[in-house]
Amino acid sequence: MNSIHKFKVEGIAGEEIDFARYKGRKIIVVNVASECGYTPQYQQLQELYEEFKDSVAIVGFPCNDFGGQEPGSNEEIKEFCTTNYGVSFPMAAKISIQRRPHPIYEWLMNKSLNGSMDSAVKWNFHKFLLDEEGHLVNALPSGVSPLDDMILEWAGLP
Repeated sequence: MNSIHKFKVEGIAGEEIDFARYKGRKIIVVNVASECGYTPQYQQLQELYEEFKDSVAIVGFPCNDFGGQEPGSNEEIKEFCTTNYGVSFPMAAKISIQRRPHPIYEWLMNKSLNGSMDSAVKWNFHKFLLDEEGHLVNALPSGVSPLDDMILEWAGLP
């Protein structure tokens, strides 16, 4: 099955994030870090989430693989995101992408598994866009703002 809906991951506070609950909604999966030049994208992701939360799910995956820019514990990361950016979209527990890729990232990065495309994550805030059926439709590098016109149009900006 080439859908992200088959995945369940641990949330940042120990809860379960079941991607099946996002059926019928578009999904953005993004690897995040608290000490990165792109960290202000948390605010943009939150704005996008608030505007489109009925039709677009956002799930952040903290990762320390790129420049050691996410050294904190899950609790520290959650506190940082909430206090500094008011993040209310779901956040997964801290993962690895490069060394031993988390299964969801292994799926996202490999066409042989996702049926759509290969995409290497080169830095923090790489965005994967998935359609309402959970199929991968695009991968965008860190420098693309979550509020870029391309993402807003994909999300359903009227």
